[in-house]
This record gives sequence, structure tokens and C-alpha cells, in this order.
Amino acid sequence: MVDITHKTNTLRIATAQAIVQVSKPETIESILNRTVPKGDVYEMAKAAGLLAVKKTPYMLPDCHPLPIESTTVAYRVEDLTVVIEMTVKTIYKTGVEVEAMHGVSVVALTMYDMLKPIDKGVEIRHIKLLEKKGGKSDRKAPMPDLKTAVVVCSDSIAQGIGEDKSGRRIIEKLEPFQIKVSDYSIIPDDKAIIQEKIKGLCDLGYRLVLITGGTGLSPRDVTPEAVGELIDVPIDGIVETARQYGQQRIPTAMLSRAVAGLVGNTLVITMPGSTGGVTENMDALFPHVLHVFSVMEGARH
Repeated sequence: MVDITHKTNTLRIATAQAIVQVSKPETIESILNRTVPKGDVYEMAKAAGLLAVKKTPYMLPDCHPLPIESTTVAYRVEDLTVVIEMTVKTIYKTGVEVEAMHGVSVVALTMYDMLKPIDKGVEIRHIKLLEKKGGKSDRKAPMPDLKTAVVVCSDSIAQGIGEDKSGRRIIEKLEPFQIKVSDYSIIPDDKAIIQEKIKGLCDLGYRLVLITGGTGLSPRDVTPEAVGELIDVPIDGIVETARQYGQQRIPTAMLSRAVAGLVGNTLVITMPGSTGGVTENMDALFPHVLHVFSVMEGARH
């Protein structure tokens, strides 16, 4: 199965449709009047569809087992057709479109099986996905005009000892969202230098500043304190989300000293100095954190 360990739980919704066409009005009447010899078509097909949704990963090997929070089935009659719509919801790392399509397919097949003794012309048509919501695809992620900077805070790398990997990783993780980094710099983990750098970026109109490094437990690691003093509006939820995400994967994420918030109109986020820590932070926060710019834009109008 596809590796989804890097994803986060979000509300996922999918609606699928199938159409059952009969060959005579009497069949529709039997369905509506509940006089089909095999029983109540709507209720029996619904029960089969609910079971099918739950059993999807057993039928399709590449589907992940996931918690089904809600499944609903709706029918409507249009002339000689019964239109079936099934909506499935979950709060998980991956979507439920396959579950919805599998479920609605079994609803249609159950109807076919129950109707065939009274109508030899029954057909199943147009099984398709109508809509899916949730996950990263829901966010208006591409923001190519977002002026962005990546700052690496490291005494050793600034002195030419060692190579930056975490800053480069941030740049790489921004690419899928069409965010280009206009300023990439490596500076010492020095309070005055860090604050001067951030103020300069804000003055130049940068809207997003991502800082990696200097968040350790050594007295020399002063990045969180340096950034914290400049923040006008703390956004604790950003840090909480990143920490929670990390701790689900490695318990020592509880030691994170990151800070995040607005310096004027600039969103500044500090991240760990390790490549793994930065990767987890980026996976946890993007693209959802970009919604802050929509909120800020709305507040101005």
C-alpha cells in the first residue's frame, strides 16, 4: 500500500453515484410499494452497501483500512431509473472515494439481484465519483506570488563547517505549492543577527519567513527567544500542530522549542535544524498554514 504515514488526519468526504435502469414502469411501482418478492429493495440494498463500504480494504488490496465515521444512501426515481448516491465520511489520513464507489456499486448490484426475477431488462449504469472533499487538495495551496525567505541559523554552517540540509529541504518541500524562495541565507545563531535579519526581510515585504536551526536545548540555541521577542501576534496553534504531528512519530518531539506568529504582516515560523524534523514540520503545516494569508486579507476588508 502507498505510504501515508506522513499525512495528517482531516475530515474526508466522498459521494459516488450509480444508476439502475429497469425496463418497465411496473418494476418501479414494485420497488416503491415494497412488493418485490425478494423483499424491500431499498433497505436490503442499503444494508449491503453499508457492509461493502466497511469491507472495501478486504476487496481492494491497495486500500487502507480506515475508520468510517458516516455512510448515507439516498435514492431518487427518474422515469425508469433509480439514481443512487452514497456519501462516506472519515477523519483520517486518506480519502474515501474508493469506499463510496465500492459501496454504491454493491447497492446497485443488490438491486439488480433483487429485481431480476421480475424484470429481465435491468441494467446498471454510470458508476462514478461525484465529489470528494478533504485533505491537501481542498486548500488553495498554489501561491506563486508569496514572497518567501528561508533562514538557516547555525554557527558551524555559517563558518563553513558542514553543509546545510534542512534549509534546502524546506525549499524542496515548498515546490509542490509553487512557492519560490527569493531569499535563502545562512546566519550565525546570534540573537542580534537573527532579529536584524527578520526585521530586514519584513521591511522588504517578505510575507513568509521559515527559520531552521537554533531550537535545541543548549544555551547557545537562541533562535526561539530571538524570534519570540519580535512577534506581534503569536499563533500557538502552528507550533502545537507541528509538535503533535512530530510526537506521533518520535516521542522526543515534546522537546521542541519552536515559535510562530506574525511580525507585522509577515508570518515567521521556526523549525528544528535536523532534516527529519524539518520534513515533519513541513508535512504537518503545509499547505494548511497558508490559510493565514486569506484570514489576514479578509481582516483588511
